[in-house]
Amino acid sequence: MKKWMKIMMLAMLPVLVLTSCDDDDDDMAVIESANVMVVHASPDAPGVDLLVDNNKVNTAALTFPNNTGYLEVPAGRRNVKVNAAGTSTTVINANLDLERNMNYSVFAINTLSNIEPLVLMDDLTAPASGNAHVRFVHLSPDAPAVDIAVTDGPVLFSNSSFKQASAFTPVPAGSYNLEVRLAGTETVVLALPNVQVSGGRIYTVFARGFVAPPASNTNSLGAEIIINR
Repeated sequence: MKKWMKIMMLAMLPVLVLTSCDDDDDDMAVIESANVMVVHASPDAPGVDLLVDNNKVNTAALTFPNNTGYLEVPAGRRNVKVNAAGTSTTVINANLDLERNMNYSVFAINTLSNIEPLVLMDDLTAPASGNAHVRFVHLSPDAPAVDIAVTDGPVLFSNSSFKQASAFTPVPAGSYNLEVRLAGTETVVLALPNVQVSGGRIYTVFARGFVAPPASNTNSLGAEIIINR
C-alpha cells in the first residue's frame, strides 16, 4: 500500500509543479496600466496617427479638434509619437513617464511649425452630489490671456494664457451661458451659450483655433468640450 502511495505521489508531482508554474505565469501576465487621451488641438495641422512605442494605436486619422478617448497604455516610460496621418513623418516625439492607474491627457498644440505636446494629469475623482468638475485649458495660439465667466455672473477661470490649464473645479449642475473675455475686462471675444453641465460628470473645456486664421484656414476661435468621465 505504501508503495502504491509513493507511486501516486510521484505521478502527481509534475502536475503540481506545472499547476504552480501556470499560477505564476498568470500573476506575471497582469500588466499595470495608465489611461491616456490624445487631443488634436493644433489648428493648422493635418490629421495625425498616434504611435506608442512605435505601435500605431488609432485606426483612423485623428483630426482637429477631436480626441481618442482614453486608451489603456502600459505604465512606465513610454515613447509617444504623433505622425502626419499615413506617413512616417513625426511631428511630436516625446517620452512620457506614466504612473499605474493614473489618467492623462496629451494635447498636440500650437501651430504646425511649432507643434508640441502639453501633458496634463487628469484627476477623475468623482464630484460631490449635484456637482460637476470643470477645467479650462487655453489652446488658441494667437489669443491673449482670457477670463471665462458666467454671463452677468462670476468669473470661473481668470487670466488664463496660452498653454495654461486650470485645476478641475466644482461647478453646480445646470445650464450656463458663458463668455470668454479679455483678461481683466468686460470685453467678450467668444460667447458660449447654453453649456449643459451634468451632475457627476467631469469636463475639460479648451479654447481652440485662431483669433485671426491664416489664409485658407477656417479654424476660427471657438471652444471644445471633452467629457473626461
